[in-house]
Amino acid sequence: MKKSGITPSRLENFPEWYQQVIKEADLAENSDVRGCMVIKPWGYAIWENMQRILDGMFKKTGHQNAYFPLFIPLRYLESEATHVEGFAKECAIVTHTRLQANDQGKLIPASPLEEPLIVRPTSETIIGESFARWVHSYRDLPILINQWANVVRWEMRTRLFLRTSEFLWQEGHTVHETSAEALEEAEKMLECYREFAENYMAMPVLCGEKTEMERFPGAVKTLCIEAMMQDRKSLQAGTSHFLGQNFAKSSNIQFVGRNGENQYAWTSSWGASTRLIGGLIMTHSDDDGLILPPRLASQHVVILPIIHHEKDKSAVQEYCAQIKAQVEKVYYDDRPVGVHIDGREYLNGGVKKWEWIKKGVPLIIEIGPRDWEKNSVSILRRCTMERYTLSVDEFIQNLGQELTQIQRIMFERAHTFRKQNTQQITSEKEFVEFFEGQGGYAVTFFAGDRMIEEAMKEKFSVTIRCILSNKTDENPLGTCIFTGRLTQQKAVWAKSY
Repeated sequence: MKKSGITPSRLENFPEWYQQVIKEADLAENSDVRGCMVIKPWGYAIWENMQRILDGMFKKTGHQNAYFPLFIPLRYLESEATHVEGFAKECAIVTHTRLQANDQGKLIPASPLEEPLIVRPTSETIIGESFARWVHSYRDLPILINQWANVVRWEMRTRLFLRTSEFLWQEGHTVHETSAEALEEAEKMLECYREFAENYMAMPVLCGEKTEMERFPGAVKTLCIEAMMQDRKSLQAGTSHFLGQNFAKSSNIQFVGRNGENQYAWTSSWGASTRLIGGLIMTHSDDDGLILPPRLASQHVVILPIIHHEKDKSAVQEYCAQIKAQVEKVYYDDRPVGVHIDGREYLNGGVKKWEWIKKGVPLIIEIGPRDWEKNSVSILRRCTMERYTLSVDEFIQNLGQELTQIQRIMFERAHTFRKQNTQQITSEKEFVEFFEGQGGYAVTFFAGDRMIEEAMKEKFSVTIRCILSNKTDENPLGTCIFTGRLTQQKAVWAKSY
């Protein structure tokens, strides 16, 4: 059998494979605080690139960054009953202001707060209180705000990046004069997430609307992007919510309209988190470790000097430095190509190469005396594990195209996998057989019965990931496989994270 860098393999034990990819790539580790993680530099660099790109996309659409408190007064959550019901079991609560030593010398909470504070699980309520002070007239609208922050939601079963008690994210919050503008905003931001997932993460997604059962607490409409992982489960990778006037009424966001009368505003919110890193891992990585799409990699090229004899050392090192200097002048995706020389002498070349394979760097270059003599480079393309040799001039000249091709290969491979594991289902019997088998995405016409959704979740652990848009469907009417009723709704069912 071919030796691989990660044990177990994806087929043997996908959850454990996922954890080992993170460990071997040195992305993150569990904290001593239960359910929380430490994001290490290689993992945080991915998040920084995600932040940089998404932040630029948000600002191009007119949004500004701000920051709101970590603590939310309990009464704010109580004012939006549906919202607090959805998050009540996940809230972390601050009840005291200080610690004091007891008779045994142990620290215990002291001085109770008059009103408990909630560590934010999401910020609609506290941001709404600020918006209520900022909005007076229709001339103040729209307000388009984003914040980069951390949130806390207690989780019973945690998994690095996918589900942790504390995670990093961005959350957008906007206020509008009309319902149509707020809904348009929610749709626009979902398109930002789709563009980011597909064009930067190389992760194909489906766009659609959540059912009432899966909707964000307090929202009128929740839109989402869903991506298929290599175990055929679905990952919700970003959501955008049309909140109607629900939060405006609970936070009293009113303005004087064009007719001179007071009216409640219309709002939206949208967010994506470090869960995207988990999605990237499970979409692209293989049994040798992480594979990074070039548009999100902090380092695109790693140069490994191969020195077996002391007499070759200075020549090979100088040659590596010359190549690095040339690579740094190449631009890819509007930034200089990231390049690093791994000159650690206490590790042999094979060990270093496997480290970088597991870290998923797009291109690994090994340079020894023969390469220096021939003015060439020996290249390993990580996403396909193909090896080839080029002259230095050819390598530099084609480097941008090579990274572009890697990005394309990764997207097309993930897209093909999703297509192969998506099935149009035309009967309930076929639905049962599909999920009793290997599963994936089952696409059905669905007439919208919550009891059926709950039954399928109970029986097969599957949910409707989204209702697909039928804007481009030539035959929008079909028969619901469960009720026999005609419907325009096409649902995507899957097991999910």
